[in-house]
Parts: sequence; C-alpha cells; structure tokens
Amino acid sequence: MLNRLEMLRIFCAAADTGSFKDAAIRLGISPQAVTRAIQELERLQGEMLFHRNTRQVRITSFGEALAERARASLRDLDGLFETDTASPADEMSGLVRLAAPSSLGRSRLLPIVERLAQAHPGLRFDLRLTDQRADVVGEKIDIGIRVGTVPDNRFVVRRLGKVRFYVVATPRFLRRHGTPEDTEALRALPCTAMLDRGTGRPWPWLFAQENQWMADHARFLCDDSEGEYLLVRSGVAIGQIAGFLCEDDIAAGRLVPVMTDHEPDPWDMYLYRPQRGPVPPRLRLVFDTLVREFAE
Repeated sequence: MLNRLEMLRIFCAAADTGSFKDAAIRLGISPQAVTRAIQELERLQGEMLFHRNTRQVRITSFGEALAERARASLRDLDGLFETDTASPADEMSGLVRLAAPSSLGRSRLLPIVERLAQAHPGLRFDLRLTDQRADVVGEKIDIGIRVGTVPDNRFVVRRLGKVRFYVVATPRFLRRHGTPEDTEALRALPCTAMLDRGTGRPWPWLFAQENQWMADHARFLCDDSEGEYLLVRSGVAIGQIAGFLCEDDIAAGRLVPVMTDHEPDPWDMYLYRPQRGPVPPRLRLVFDTLVREFAE
C-alpha cells in the first residue's frame, strides 16, 4: 500500500498533466498504480477527485482545491532537503548549544562566542557554564569543552591541550601558616574544596601516582572553580587550582605552588561533539573555530 505522501505526489502529477497515463510516464510507474493511488486518495478524502470516462479524465472542483494545497505542502517538504549553495552565509544561522567549565567558559569561551556572533548575526548561542558535568543528551548540547575523561566513546573528540593542577597559596598565607610538605600538614591549614553536587561531598584533591586526599575539613566549600580560585588568591586559604586559572598568578609571584613533588599528571582538555552523523554548517563553523582558537 502506498504511503500518503506518495499518493499526493501521484495525485499532483495527474492533476498537472490531466492524464493518468501521462502522470505514470512522468513518475516512471504503471497507469494502474496511478489509478489505485487516486482511488485510495478518494476513499480517504470521501470525495471524487476526477470525473472519468473511456476517453478522458477531468479534475473535480474539490480535486482542484486539494491539488493546490498538496502542491504547497510538497514544496515545503522538498525545501527541507534542498541546499542553497548560492547563499552560504544564510547557512550560518540557528541555535548552537555550548557547555564548558564555568571559569574556562568565562575567560576563554565567551570572547570567541562574541567574535562569532559579530561575524554571523544569524547565529544564536545557548551557553551552559558549570563545573558540574553537563547532561549532554538531556540538555541537547551540540558542542562542549571538558577537562578529564571522555564522556562517551561515540563522541567526536579533539584534544585541546593539557591542564595542570597546583596546590597554591599567597606568599602572605605561607608566611603566616608555614609551607606544607605533605597531606598531613595540609590538615592543619584552612583550605578550599570544590563541591560535587552529585554526591553532596567535596571533590578530592589529586596527587601523583593517582593518590587522592579528601578535604573534609575545608573552611571554604564552593561549587564554582573561579570562586574557589578567588578565595585562594585573596589569601584566606590554600587550595588546589587548575592551571588555566592560576598560572599567570604563579608567574607574577602572586601565588606560590607548594608540594610540587606531589603534583598529579596533567589532565586532558578536549572539545567534543556528541553526534557523528551529518554536521550542520553552523556547528562545523563553531567546532573548527574553537579548535583553532584554543590551539593559538
């Protein structure tokens, strides 16, 4: 049995040619297939679409009205699959959903998004900046940046670089409290910790050889990495901070890394796209731009 879309195509061909035979030739099917399609469509509509006799067929007034509506609907449907190569700028429009860690998103991602928005006024952006793991499927994320493990081996992934983690404090803090040499010494110091909303507990601090230390006694518990960094930079606590936040301060002497012999291996930072199928031009543009900009 023909589907309804195919019946409409056959009906429109018969209406345009005024002949079931000519419609069959145009579509490359048999005249009997045209007749069956018209009969089924008449049954579904409950109206005659053509007057028939042995010599000719003539479309009814109801058939003419239906044909006009059907042609418009088929044009709209066919338009979904047409690519207008004459105006590629028009393709750079639509929504792009982006996810990134909050501090990295504010410092590195937002300036890139601003430049893309200026260059392509048709683009719209939905930004999810959070240090919690994004629900890629539930939030319909198109492109994301993540530090750590690959979320799904079906994702398209490009590595952007490495992120180091430093235990740091201000020179004033270290003069007042002393410089810790190991995790036992850390327990005596006011420190920070990042909250894992999924468990309600702090994330562990990371050290060499995959060792971890739980800052259960943390004086400052925070769910935002930039907020944690600002607390450490203010001199009220010691903390473990990602390099992209604190390396400028270390170079300038505003923060001092300690326990460097215990520093963990750097983590990968990568860009991911959850779909391996066809990529709309707007997503390809944003993905390739982020790869290029972060490489620079």
